Amino acid sequence: MVSVTMEWVLRAGGQPVNDEQNFGKFPDILRALIRQRNIVGSENLQKFLDPKLKDLADPFLLPDMHAAVERILRAVDAGEKILIFGDYDVDGVTSITVMHRILRAYGLQPQFFVPRRSAEGYGLSVAAMKRCQAEHEDASLWITVDCGTASVNEVALLRAAGKDVIIIDHHEPGPSGRPDCSALVNPKCGDDFQYLCAAGVCFKVAHALLKTRPLPDFDLKSMLEMVSVATVADIVPMVGENRLLVRHGLRRLPTTLNLGLRALQKAVGMDHTVTSMDVGFRIGPRLNAAGRMDQPEMALATLMCEDAHEAEDLARLLDDYNRERQTMEERSRREALEMLQAFADEPVIVLASRSWHPGVVGIVASRLMRQFHKPCFVISVDEDGIGKGSGRSVPGVSLVAAIDHSRAFLLAGGGHEMAAGISIHESCVDDFRKQFGAYVLHHTTEDQRLPRLTLDAELSFDILSLEFLQSYELLQPFGSGNPQPVFYAKDVYLSRPPMHLKNKHLRLFLRQGQAGLHEHSAMFFNGGERNLPDPPWDIAFTIDRNTFRGTTSLQVVIQDIRAAKKTTA
Repeated sequence: MVSVTMEWVLRAGGQPVNDEQNFGKFPDILRALIRQRNIVGSENLQKFLDPKLKDLADPFLLPDMHAAVERILRAVDAGEKILIFGDYDVDGVTSITVMHRILRAYGLQPQFFVPRRSAEGYGLSVAAMKRCQAEHEDASLWITVDCGTASVNEVALLRAAGKDVIIIDHHEPGPSGRPDCSALVNPKCGDDFQYLCAAGVCFKVAHALLKTRPLPDFDLKSMLEMVSVATVADIVPMVGENRLLVRHGLRRLPTTLNLGLRALQKAVGMDHTVTSMDVGFRIGPRLNAAGRMDQPEMALATLMCEDAHEAEDLARLLDDYNRERQTMEERSRREALEMLQAFADEPVIVLASRSWHPGVVGIVASRLMRQFHKPCFVISVDEDGIGKGSGRSVPGVSLVAAIDHSRAFLLAGGGHEMAAGISIHESCVDDFRKQFGAYVLHHTTEDQRLPRLTLDAELSFDILSLEFLQSYELLQPFGSGNPQPVFYAKDVYLSRPPMHLKNKHLRLFLRQGQAGLHEHSAMFFNGGERNLPDPPWDIAFTIDRNTFRGTTSLQVVIQDIRAAKKTTA
């Protein structure tokens, strides 16, 4: 099977910006990009381009924050045993680390626990709770991070066992209502800050604790690196305070005092200014790999390590896990592509296999979704016939709503609109595929289902320079809600033969026009798997900063190539 052909569509221009004093210094192309983001007025523009920590909102605006702070400080005064229960992904382990640090600063010695993906599943599952209670029986207060909002029955079991529970989360509330807990600090239960990841909510809890009972020797800013990594890796909207937290956290990462994060950067050869792309494609996958390989404790140990040599050993171990994950992922993806041929005409992708590791199905789902532009669930089935599936969606299709529509065929399910998880019996996979497909057909139009690549602006090669990149990077950090701009250039030729990397990637050497003066090298990831037309081309691309052996250059990253023709406006 081949990838779908995408229609190229130029993004609308947005509103004008009337602030020439601050705005006039930017190249025209950057003015256009800022207009597209509808940042109107000098105050908003200034906050967007240079967000300040002093602009952080009052943490007590979050739901139940007063109750959470009161209960935690009561535990501090009584010297209670506290357990932090978190998820196994990047947001989960960073959330545990943030809460562990702030509670230790108040003199507690909190215990922590993270479930194992394959045996215990996501979040506050009964299986995970049983093991956790056996290992941490003396904990009187449980703080769940990055999970718990929809765990009504599970929290009831904890309450029956005499445990108090504080939930710090960012997932959607479930259909069964609110758990019986001391506090549910979740922006999804309020009106503001719904874009925060769980580590961001934990940061807010730490801020609220420090406002209530200050600790002169504790620097809240020291948590920003952890929050920035989680915010980028969890693909939450890069808007509002997320943008502020990530901007400042990324600036601090190269000189972070966290030995684990420092060792991870060393392990992947990062010796330069860190971008959201570095976190998303280099740091995040290695922290995630431990959970995917059922060793989430290793990610936690890396982030909490207090010995530099041990941190470097752990970072290398996470790198090994990531290589193992990549091998398993590629094998599963190829098997999925073969299986998908039988369902090529379906509006959705739902595939299941007993040979797939549950730790890689989310990545495979993401790659298939992008390749075929269809909502996708990929399911790993265990020996008892129970499948754990991970879903990724396309704009306009809410996986949360689709799961609610299909619960008759599911054992459980939940998550976010664009990424979600399900549990399902093997015998129900075909019925779920039909129901999921029917939901998508009913709630979208044929036009909405067409694959499109949205282009921000045309950009000629003679503009590409380090000076341009410096201005362009004021738009950072990129992510959901503030997507990295996609440019296009016409009439592009190869100036040298392509270089094939790892049998699937291409390094291209390009000029615009046959007599173009400016040659730029470009990476086309997975481009070696494409049947490319003969030049000249139109290319769609992003730009990044690339630092290698102390030399910095502007890196062109190809998103799509087509035979040269006019762009659809």
